[in-house]
Amino acid sequence: MVGNKTWFGGLFTGSGKKRQVHAEKNFEMTPLQTSLKALWKNSFPDTELTSLVSEQWKDMGWQGPNPATDFRGCGFVSLENLLFFARRYPASFQKLLLKTQGMRATWEYPFATAGVNVSHMLIQLLELNSARPKTLPGINFVRMLSEHEDVFDILYCIAFEMMDAQWLAMRASYMQFNDVLEATKAQLERELSLEDLLRIQDLPAYNLLLK
Repeated sequence: MVGNKTWFGGLFTGSGKKRQVHAEKNFEMTPLQTSLKALWKNSFPDTELTSLVSEQWKDMGWQGPNPATDFRGCGFVSLENLLFFARRYPASFQKLLLKTQGMRATWEYPFATAGVNVSHMLIQLLELNSARPKTLPGINFVRMLSEHEDVFDILYCIAFEMMDAQWLAMRASYMQFNDVLEATKAQLERELSLEDLLRIQDLPAYNLLLK
């Protein structure tokens, strides 16, 4: 989990219990392993994963054959974000995973690794490691959270779509990924600072999501 026990920790309490029960039913499977298998199945439904440690993971954009080593920085949250994205908005997820839209660079950003970075960016923007938010984006996030328990995961999906749109607009290549991520953060910060923001659906970029 991210950081210390803060007001944000409760967001994951319920889902954590579900993961634990699911893992017990599979006995040998840990929650991490269960989620990784589910992520692969939702990403490549027609391709069998030969092993949880496999060169196949590089096809999704992980840095090596064991994706668990890529979660440093924001931990299990980034995997849960990716899995939520794959299940809730499969059309958007597959579009970004397979890079099917726009003129792409020769050196593309690795999808899964980019997803971990988007999670980390969002955690920083919303001040989730603080006792309470002090900026308008964080305050608006708490307000939306009271109306929709999945708001963090949905924001993640929106941020990923925004990042890819920025990537295409900037005609970026791999070495410019950090610039693209900063531009995405700035755009999302502007949208999350809207004074009349009451629901996640009120974000202008919400319309980027495809089911």
